[in-house]
Amino acid sequence: MKKFLLGLVVGLLMIPLGGYLYFTVGTPPVAVADPPFPFEKQIVHIPLHARIDRQMPHNSPMEASDSNLVAGAQIYRANCAFCHGLEGRPALLGSHLYPPVPQLWQAHGNHGVVGVSDDPVGETYWKVANGIRLTGMPAFDKVLNQTQMWQVSLLVKNADQPLGADVKQLIEEPLNLSGASESAPATEPSR
Repeated sequence: MKKFLLGLVVGLLMIPLGGYLYFTVGTPPVAVADPPFPFEKQIVHIPLHARIDRQMPHNSPMEASDSNLVAGAQIYRANCAFCHGLEGRPALLGSHLYPPVPQLWQAHGNHGVVGVSDDPVGETYWKVANGIRLTGMPAFDKVLNQTQMWQVSLLVKNADQPLGADVKQLIEEPLNLSGASESAPATEPSR
């Protein structure tokens, strides 16, 4: 019986030791291009969706008016488009993150759903406010106020709807990442 208990204790101690060695000396998947751990998506998505379902607001305190959608498009352009893309212009960065960033102006799935337009607006608001760990999605609750977070959430909720000309211009015009005026072409740096 003593040998059995000793073997059991040694066996149980080997598990954390093996884990420690794997994480410190081995090659766990920590780079974006690495394959995920087995069941990684399930382990992360189940508690994420359970928490969102518990905590998301179920009603928007504002409507998707033209002024709210224009404000949402301005916020989106300044804070979201770099990763989530613009209409007809997927963001190059988004596909190089793990997990890949959803392009919020592209149709996906069998039913042609655009971005997160099929999600409840409260779910999108929760994601904007709180971010999502280990995805690159930051929390904006210290960057944007509640009105701004609702405006951008309403915008992407309505990505599959006809939008006004002012909104369309903001979500279609290419981003200028060079720092130069958007109307002036960027110049080559002098050498």
